[in-house]
Amino acid sequence: MCGKRPNCSFSRLEVVLIVFLVLMTAVTVVLLVLHFLPQESSSSNGKLSYSSPAHSSCQGGKTKRPLIPLPCLQQSQLTREDFENRLSTHKIFSHGVISASNYDEPSPTQKPSNGGSGDYLLGVGRADCTGPIAEIPLMGFANPDQVGGGLLTRLYSRAFIVAEPDDSKRVVFVSADIGMVSQRLRLEVLAELKSKYGELYRKDNVILSGTHTHSGPGGYFQYTLFWITSKGLIKPSLDAIVKGIVKSIDIAHQNMKRGRLFINRGTVENSQINRSPYSYLQTPASERSRYSSNTDKEMVMLKMVDGNGQDLGLISWFAVHPVSMNNTNHLVNSDNMGYASLLFEQEVNKGMLPGEGSFVAAFASSNLGDVSPNTKGPFCINTGESCDNPQSTCPVGGAAMCMATGPGTDMFDSTRIIGQNIYLKAKDLYASASQEVTGPLSSGHQWVNMSDVWVELNATHTVKTCKPALGHSFAAGTIDGVGAFNFTQGSVEGDPFWDEIRDQLLGKPSNETKACHEPKPVLFSTGEMTRPHPWHPDIVDVQIATIGSLAIVAVPGELTTMSGRRLREAVKSEFDSHGTAGMDVVIAGLCNVYTHYITTYEEYQAQRYEAASTIYGPHTLSAYIQLYRGLARAIATNTVQDLPSGPEPPLFNITSLTLVPVVTPDKAPANKTFGDVLQEVRQQYRAGEVAEVTFVSANPRNSAENVTEHNFLTVERYINVSGTWHVIQNDASWDTRFYWTKGSFGQSNVTIEWHIPSGTEHGIYRIRYFGHYKKTLKLFYPFEGTSSEFEITS
Repeated sequence: MCGKRPNCSFSRLEVVLIVFLVLMTAVTVVLLVLHFLPQESSSSNGKLSYSSPAHSSCQGGKTKRPLIPLPCLQQSQLTREDFENRLSTHKIFSHGVISASNYDEPSPTQKPSNGGSGDYLLGVGRADCTGPIAEIPLMGFANPDQVGGGLLTRLYSRAFIVAEPDDSKRVVFVSADIGMVSQRLRLEVLAELKSKYGELYRKDNVILSGTHTHSGPGGYFQYTLFWITSKGLIKPSLDAIVKGIVKSIDIAHQNMKRGRLFINRGTVENSQINRSPYSYLQTPASERSRYSSNTDKEMVMLKMVDGNGQDLGLISWFAVHPVSMNNTNHLVNSDNMGYASLLFEQEVNKGMLPGEGSFVAAFASSNLGDVSPNTKGPFCINTGESCDNPQSTCPVGGAAMCMATGPGTDMFDSTRIIGQNIYLKAKDLYASASQEVTGPLSSGHQWVNMSDVWVELNATHTVKTCKPALGHSFAAGTIDGVGAFNFTQGSVEGDPFWDEIRDQLLGKPSNETKACHEPKPVLFSTGEMTRPHPWHPDIVDVQIATIGSLAIVAVPGELTTMSGRRLREAVKSEFDSHGTAGMDVVIAGLCNVYTHYITTYEEYQAQRYEAASTIYGPHTLSAYIQLYRGLARAIATNTVQDLPSGPEPPLFNITSLTLVPVVTPDKAPANKTFGDVLQEVRQQYRAGEVAEVTFVSANPRNSAENVTEHNFLTVERYINVSGTWHVIQNDASWDTRFYWTKGSFGQSNVTIEWHIPSGTEHGIYRIRYFGHYKKTLKLFYPFEGTSSEFEITS
């Protein structure tokens, strides 16, 4: 505007400044072009190809049944203010970065923007997500008596960010030491990321995967079924995981640097068996003959290094259940996969304690549905005879006596052996990895109502998925963790006794649901149970992220071995048929929302535990194959922007609803105070022995709920030269165990064990304990205790 200036004239100084500004702008543009020019791809004719940003609107429309609607991707606006009002539409730009789903994919004739070089922007991060370790039900075995009573190893979230060289697109993969990712957890994480980063990290480019440890705190679900054994929605447990995941992404985001990716694969031996071999045998012999084993023994490993070749981290995908720690365990821990992570991280992060150091190693879940680490197989625990039969039952005691163990002498030893096997193979693959991952990034995501998917089997036949339901064999459990009462695996008929109890308490399943799920005899018709909230999700996430030639298929459940093979093959075939040949396809399990198991149609007929837990019916796998084919096709043909996002998942207005008792004020015994030693260590130990000390304690929940990443213990060695104590192990170390015993009238004890490893230096040591006691409902006070000094001798 000219304002009051006559004739809009400018002074000489103003003219000079304007000319100077124009020149500086031109110089800046030239410098930016020169800076990014080497990163553009060159086609065979020497021309540079670029991708241009474009905002694609979501065109809603009716879809024709029986075809599955293939959706248009919309971004969620998960801010704190509108969190309970669910998701809304997105903005194109945030933090000066173009959102991936609003950035036009290169046309089929164009080269990717990174020109086939392996130069990416990489970031890795790790953060504690342990949460409360006492009085909280552990998530996995659905055993209400299996509540936390201490700590073996801490739980971590491990985050990996890959961005294109110009930072136009990003993919985030998170592997967390938890049972599985719940819908509530994912929505809250996305909300936190939205509040921090705008549209940079979204539902389409963030994959959250659980390792599937069965020894982590539960209580982070919004669907009613999971409340039964987890005693509701437990806010401290949920918050700890949300904060841990977000913090790990924060750390990765803050440490982005140029680097390269390499992929490798190899066979892991002596670490798994198929726990439902009779189901596997239902699949066609011609299909089985293509594979050498009834489990997937192959590990796929993605290696990350910076521009100087320095180690950054790795992601390994391998199919095995982290249930080496069985359902009698009460110590929070990350099981065999988490132990492999600890071994690798401590190998690279020399001199660091667990949880410290910049190198991050994630051992993520894959198609582990029917895969057990208990390699000795199933035996009757009362007689010792084999119970490897279609029903997994024993002559005396029935199914409740049939358990698999091994390979170690106890569950701790078995965890160590399996974890070490996995670690050693990963170490091998990491050292020899030479196949570089190159190419652009992409991601596709849809929400799908899995209770209403029509699947085209062929040109003339269509089938449909079902409302969620669990069969009778679900209650039987598995050889890794048996169920209760007289339920057995392989049940294709209901039990009148339990059906009548079910009808009286929960209502009868509808004829439609029963017919849809045949031959499954429905025990719980969870899709028809809505009080106080729905018992199972209908809306689930399907997602694929591609990093060059690597396709990560994020599956919201537990695929069996053959289900995973079929899905991988289908996705790879879809890429191949649309001009993207040679893709390495990996299954990432337990992602984004939990929907139990996914068996093949043939395995479903046998109705063992995995089939009875395939909640959307016999055609669940076929539906997922169709959906993931659609995502792969959209990525391969650069039409991700045309996918409808699908129906949004619900977010129930629940902040905390739990039967876990409130922590009462702590009391010390007469003439004692918190941290006092009740049972001392011995004066001398040797490597291989266990140093043990017991303290007057307080409820560990005081620390977990009021202090971030609280450390409960340290093992310290006296340094003669400096006259100081040096921490050599903490509560995340494999060799320490923290047992909490609750007494009466607010009293409790803590026993700390240090299993002294071979190679421990001779010297003087001590064990320290750190806690917080509760004086009133809102007042907490820190305290500590220290053992006597003891000597490690030869």
